Amino acid sequence: MTSTIKTKRSANAEKQKRFRERQKENGKKQVRGYVTPEAMKCYQEIADKTNWTDSEILTNSLRITYAAYKCGQIKLLNEWLKDNQK
Repeated sequence: MTSTIKTKRSANAEKQKRFRERQKENGKKQVRGYVTPEAMKCYQEIADKTNWTDSEILTNSLRITYAAYKCGQIKLLNEWLKDNQK
């Protein structure tokens, strides 16, 4: 019984490894981290309103932040985020 469990775990790990390798080949990079409870509330609200996947939320958040940076509006974005904390 334990050998079949180890085989399944090994097969699953290999499957995940192949998936990550395919994503890297497609030019994608995994970016994740821990978030505060307040950030999780914001995340859940975004997910509920937009029906975006986790990946889409992360991608669009990065794009918005980068756009604010490129337009010289990062200070304005930070001030808005501070003023609109939940």
